Amino acid sequence: MSERATPEATDESSAEQADGTADAPTETTATADQTPEERAADRPVTTGAESVIRALENAGAEAAFGVQGGAIMPVYDALYHSDSIRHVTMAHEQGAAHAADAYGVVAGVPGVCLATSGPGATNLVTGIADADMDSDAMLALTGQVPSDMVGSDAFQETDTTGVTAPITKHNYFADDPDTAGDMVGEAFALSEAGRPGPTLVDLPKNATLGETDREPGPATTPKNYNPETEATAEAVDAAARAIESADKPLLLFGGGVVKGDATETARQFAVDHGIPVATTMPAIGSMPEDHDLCLSWAGMHGTGYANMAITHTDCLIAVGCRFDDRLTGGVDTFAPEAEVVHVDIDPAEISKNVHADYPLIGDAGTVLEQVDAELAHSPDATEWREQCRQWKEDYPMDYATPEDEPLKPQFVVECLDAATGDDAIVTTGVGQHQMWAGQYWTFREPRTWVSSHGLGTMGYGLPAAIGARLAADDDQEVVCIDGDGSFLMTMQELSVAVREELDITVAVLNNEYIGMVRQWQDAFFERRRMAAEYNWVPEFDKLAEAFGARGWRVDEYDQVADAIEEAVAYDGPSVIDFHVDPETNVYPMVASGGANGQFALTEDQL
Repeated sequence: MSERATPEATDESSAEQADGTADAPTETTATADQTPEERAADRPVTTGAESVIRALENAGAEAAFGVQGGAIMPVYDALYHSDSIRHVTMAHEQGAAHAADAYGVVAGVPGVCLATSGPGATNLVTGIADADMDSDAMLALTGQVPSDMVGSDAFQETDTTGVTAPITKHNYFADDPDTAGDMVGEAFALSEAGRPGPTLVDLPKNATLGETDREPGPATTPKNYNPETEATAEAVDAAARAIESADKPLLLFGGGVVKGDATETARQFAVDHGIPVATTMPAIGSMPEDHDLCLSWAGMHGTGYANMAITHTDCLIAVGCRFDDRLTGGVDTFAPEAEVVHVDIDPAEISKNVHADYPLIGDAGTVLEQVDAELAHSPDATEWREQCRQWKEDYPMDYATPEDEPLKPQFVVECLDAATGDDAIVTTGVGQHQMWAGQYWTFREPRTWVSSHGLGTMGYGLPAAIGARLAADDDQEVVCIDGDGSFLMTMQELSVAVREELDITVAVLNNEYIGMVRQWQDAFFERRRMAAEYNWVPEFDKLAEAFGARGWRVDEYDQVADAIEEAVAYDGPSVIDFHVDPETNVYPMVASGGANGQFALTEDQL
């Protein structure tokens, strides 16, 4: 990742000193509405661990997900005294990282996860890497053996900062109780600033147990971290002239539109200038998918009409998008007729994968406002909009439901969508079910689609639903659409949902395969289904009941609506085991490295 910070050492002088005359610690607790000064007066810091928790409180953290263990115990002991941070004990550290990631996606603030040293820290790694690939704000706190034992192969020692350096925006080794809290505050602020990403603070036990009376200051980014928010006037002028003269302009919203809270500005820009919109998968929901201008998401399994628009546009205005290979297919055939306007806060993304004719470095919303102000007129795109509308008719997202074939997964997704509110949050694992969820659920709001995009982590869905539940409004439904393979990887987190009494509906699209692998084996490996077929899977409805959740099994179309209605109405975790057609494939599909405009609608077209 390009925007990795190289912050200066934490500025000790910026931290507020505790009142030296403070009394000994009391049993009073901090609340979310207290000021840092009030917290310091009620419960002065006496150890490094307490300064860590105080830093989280000062940053406004309200939730944390983790698993206890030897080296992180002092931090947990300090967390015991905090009333403003709700801790959720997860079944596995990977689940903690995914829950924190999803919490951040939905809440728009960094999620926090904790783990002990050694295996606790390494179990976080997949979740940290996932957040890194998707530019999600997240702070990981890891325990560590005492500093004087580092390098001795002590019990549960691992080089956490070394292991996580390539997959974090920045990480810290906080071995001084006087500065540990400030480092945590800085890591929290850095995680969400500019291009978001995960940060990590490794906390040796001597630092967390060590005495200090230093009150950490407010969460602030390093002094040398100053991402550009506004594009230069010259660049804006050039881009505006290109847009004005375009005949076939197309906006491509990326995840940066959502993460930069630029959704309203971006939507208004599209509507004001009559420019059709395609999105990337991370940007699902940034444009209402039932809007006339919306072409839904593009790429390997995106809609045919979005991929046709990208193939034929003469001016692609990409906002907050990193042009990953699942979007572009073959780069040489991506938007071949277009001049590319690329808006991104991270300069290293400019021309990394796709050449930008008009680079605009800055915050997504700010730069769109600059371009809007500079445009003398909107592009004349009447014929182009009609062409895009025609492609919607030519390549509809539909499917057949023959009576003599098993239940279709697309039908299940559409029924779930119909039974829940427009602002319902959907989390997914990775595989065919993820694609069907993205294709057949009509998203209308940002931060309602929570999935693993860049890393493609099976098992993401259920722990993500737990994190999303804590971040969501009370009246927002949370639905996890999972596959049987993904669900089996992290289903132990169902125990957490039951213990915490979380209202989550899990829909397992059970085809007894690692379905996407099976689809690729059929298409590209002459149907040799090696290690993709599950000869036996558990009865997920009964497992749900064993965990203390509610469970249903559904095999037929006429069972779908009732099961969904009961599961959604149930105030607690529920699991519906939908036995779906094992031979159903995901289409449209652009072969890996292929041209977006040559998408397949059946296997024989690949």
